[in-house]
Amino acid sequence: MQAAIYRQYGSPEVIHIEEIEKPQVEDNEVLVKVHSASINPYDCHHRKGFFPVRLMTGGFFKPKNNQLGVDVAGTIEKVGSKVKRLKVGDDVFGFVRGSCAEYVSADEKLLSIKPSNLSFNEAAALPCSAVTALQALRGKANLKKGSKILIYGASGGIGHLAVQIAKHFEAEVTAVCSTDNIEWVKNLGADTCIDYKKEDFTSHNKSYDIIFDAVAKTTFFQCKSSLTETGIYITVNPISTVRQPFQLLLNSFVGKQKAASLMAKPVTKDLDLIAKLTEVGKLVPTIESTYSLAQLPKAHRHCETGRTKGKIVIEICAQA
Repeated sequence: MQAAIYRQYGSPEVIHIEEIEKPQVEDNEVLVKVHSASINPYDCHHRKGFFPVRLMTGGFFKPKNNQLGVDVAGTIEKVGSKVKRLKVGDDVFGFVRGSCAEYVSADEKLLSIKPSNLSFNEAAALPCSAVTALQALRGKANLKKGSKILIYGASGGIGHLAVQIAKHFEAEVTAVCSTDNIEWVKNLGADTCIDYKKEDFTSHNKSYDIIFDAVAKTTFFQCKSSLTETGIYITVNPISTVRQPFQLLLNSFVGKQKAASLMAKPVTKDLDLIAKLTEVGKLVPTIESTYSLAQLPKAHRHCETGRTKGKIVIEICAQA
């Protein structure tokens, strides 16, 4: 089978499409024929070999797991002897390392049934980004009806889903995005939009219960004055700046306000809720661009521009 492989850290050019053996299935795993995957900053961090990633994965000098991708949508072709929830023929979506390949084996706990109203491409756009947004807002921030939340990077892969999830929980949403995306983000449900090219939201003299930086472009101390007395600042991928972890460490010295960093943790019940929200029309993923597996280096370069409207999807095989 074909798979995206990187044997050293570096630019998108280190990615090669190679023929490797089809994965074996353990007792608690399923074999998924991959229809679609998607690209996240997470994938680019691994490919580049950011220092914290090397520490977390154990691949200090070269990648320990050299297959790329984490979001997957496909069809189950085989199940292990202890698999209970899923069966052959089920269309699924979820998390698995190495999803940019024709087949993957995955723990059944990391997958959920694909919503019938979504294409495989749309389903592949959801797992990492939607679960990150859900766990940040409902989990870390304890979002409630009437909460005032500002979402920075509201037109990106995580941000556009966070806007919709926040509105599902009946929050008051202020979205920060670029000029071209303001009307689109308003249509997603944002109550107020701020054009970051023209205005600095921290100068508005308005306080928020939650500030969610969905693109890791700000810091806690930049946003502190815009938080309520007990407000919380949440960022994704804090490894994108060297200083961010140290600022988060200082959180314990700055009063009742809080700061937190978050990366998605694969949880079945969260995937199931995401599926339910899409089925009832509360959550609709937007795909900006679709690439083939052979175009994966180009897709990584696109992701690294930081100017994606919605998600970037990799179509592994023709859609049914």
